Amino acid sequence: MLGFSGFTAPGWFLLLLVVAALAVGYVWSLRRRRRDTLRFSNLELLDRVAPRSQGWSKHVPVALLGVSLVLLTVALAGPTAEQRVPRNRATVMLTMDVSLSMMAEDVRPSRLAAAKQAAKEFADKLTSGINLGLVSFAGTATVMVPPTRDRTKVKQAIDSLRLSEATATGDGIKASMMAIQSFGRMVGGAQGAPPARIVLMADGGQTIPRSPTAPRGAYTQARAAKQAHVPISTISFGTRYGTIRIQGERQPVEVDDEAMRRIAELSGGEFHKAASAEQLRRVYDTLGKQIGYEVKRTDASKSWLALGTLVAIVAVGMSLFLRQRLP
Repeated sequence: MLGFSGFTAPGWFLLLLVVAALAVGYVWSLRRRRRDTLRFSNLELLDRVAPRSQGWSKHVPVALLGVSLVLLTVALAGPTAEQRVPRNRATVMLTMDVSLSMMAEDVRPSRLAAAKQAAKEFADKLTSGINLGLVSFAGTATVMVPPTRDRTKVKQAIDSLRLSEATATGDGIKASMMAIQSFGRMVGGAQGAPPARIVLMADGGQTIPRSPTAPRGAYTQARAAKQAHVPISTISFGTRYGTIRIQGERQPVEVDDEAMRRIAELSGGEFHKAASAEQLRRVYDTLGKQIGYEVKRTDASKSWLALGTLVAIVAVGMSLFLRQRLP
């Protein structure tokens, strides 16, 4: 497929001036030949002895040869194209809220059940070269699975998630950072630690500690993540109408979009909103494509070279067939 987004050796485009000069020279030679021909005094004799004109078709081989020269010049200029290639060296920590508010049924069958299913699909679709880990948090945070390429282990841990009281979002971020740093020290080598990202899925603001700017707070930990060059992709999951039953009474558990947006902003990541199971799947699908692949510039000259050569062959073939000579 032809295409380009830049050139490695644009100086070769100067050859197009030569191609243009050849085209001008061809047109000039045709006009000169016609002028010299019209100098014959006996036009009736000329009409009998001159070969019958082939019309525009006699110019097709030369035109194709010009097109071929243009295509080959583009190939020499080294066109490049942007291509998505799988990442073979990166770490992702899936950090999931398991506070009691996740039992709300505004997302069917419940926020937690929908989150589990979407997270497992995310694990399945993530490119094989990514090391994926899992952290759960409520009142405290737990590293369920350190970064690994074993997707089965991660999915089994997701299935085992259980609800608990309180929400310590900052602790969840800190636990993810510690897992990333520990894994980076083990596999870093000469290349250094692999690039990393946290995917934080929660439905509300933190309750432990009360202030997000406290040392354990989510905003403080988000700033620390940015300093470590670990962006946080946040997913605010749920609706404004979620409720849960506590001691026989219904308690509202409205999703806190603003807190999740702020965490993403402070860490240098991006914010995503999901108010249904289907939206959550789409968010995870988008994240999988962003995280699992990177865009690189690759050489795109081969297709231009092949097409230029093919057009040149066609030009020579048509010239031999129509005019019994090379262009």
